[in-house]
Amino acid sequence: MGASYPFLTFWYYHLPNFVLAALMYTLLGRALLGLYVDPDSPNYIWRFFCRVTDPVVAAVSVVTPKATAPVVLWLFGVVWLFWLRVALLNLFLYFGAVPRVS
Repeated sequence: MGASYPFLTFWYYHLPNFVLAALMYTLLGRALLGLYVDPDSPNYIWRFFCRVTDPVVAAVSVVTPKATAPVVLWLFGVVWLFWLRVALLNLFLYFGAVPRVS
């Protein structure tokens, strides 16, 4: 990659990819933490995880059956975000808007 492909040159790819990755891993953390913490816990870390990932969970719950357990819904969210990142990469690769490793 070197000096010919600095990080800020492709900010329009790296920024959305970073946000999606952060949401994906935070949602995975919420799923793992949810195994040990009560859903109505006053723990500030748990509340942060819930507050950050609730919009993703709400979007995933629209296409997921209502009988699904919350932990499974969170894991579906991780999978959806992963495939969204893959689609974003493929879209940018198709248009030649990301650096290629040679």
